[in-house]
Amino acid sequence: MPRTKECTAKIKAVGPADGLAEGEFIAIVSVFDNEDSMGDVIRFGAFGQVLAEWKASGDPLPVVWSHKWSDAFSHIGVAVESQEIPEGLKVRARIEDLDTNPTARHVHGLLKGRRITQFSFAYEVGEGGWVESDTHPYGGYYEIKRFSRLFEVGPCLVGANQQTELLAAKAADLARGAKAGRVLSQQNYDALASAHAAIGEVLAAATPEKNRTETSPPAPAAGGTPEQETGQQPPEETAAADEAAAKSPGLTPAQVSAWVTTQELMTMRSTG
Repeated sequence: MPRTKECTAKIKAVGPADGLAEGEFIAIVSVFDNEDSMGDVIRFGAFGQVLAEWKASGDPLPVVWSHKWSDAFSHIGVAVESQEIPEGLKVRARIEDLDTNPTARHVHGLLKGRRITQFSFAYEVGEGGWVESDTHPYGGYYEIKRFSRLFEVGPCLVGANQQTELLAAKAADLARGAKAGRVLSQQNYDALASAHAAIGEVLAAATPEKNRTETSPPAPAAGGTPEQETGQQPPEETAAADEAAAKSPGLTPAQVSAWVTTQELMTMRSTG
């Protein structure tokens, strides 16, 4: 399933005033060697394969507004040129159909006025892995060396579900540390308990009333101490989360995975 990544972009130029054709813009849509809000670090060369595949296909890489794939008007343009530079992934793109597509016209105005400062892209990871670090606040980071698919790039006003995505990344980091024998402090446990309850409310609100009893994750008891288990997600819990996601198409995978990961952590004993 495609994943999406939102990041603060560096918009280099937009339109004729910057020496480009009308509708064109240049932006750095992904930065190398720095950790993003998802806990990922993308390395130079990660886009090499997918950019070559797009070039060989003869088809243009789509530019889509805010990942709205089902809305034809949100397919606002194409990438004219995409290349990796030491700084990151540099894209020169052209917004098309400015006379007939109101979404394209409005997004173009937002870019020209520099009222959009974030970009995003949809992808699948081909090669990546967890890198341990004793100096990292969460024990390490996820390094992406190669993308296997790049579906689209595009501007977005605010990255979708940023807080939930960040929560999922932090919970996953803590889970890795706990499984490796590190102590999960009471402070971290309390924070995760609160987050777990909040995500449960999101799932419950997005699930049809008749299915809530079966699919809504339970909130942890206030002040409770989790029993120590293996750290593996119980099959019935995973099935419930999958069912909730299937019946709630408005939820992102991160919203469901954040609950699954925090539920996993709730089973580990806090010794802090």
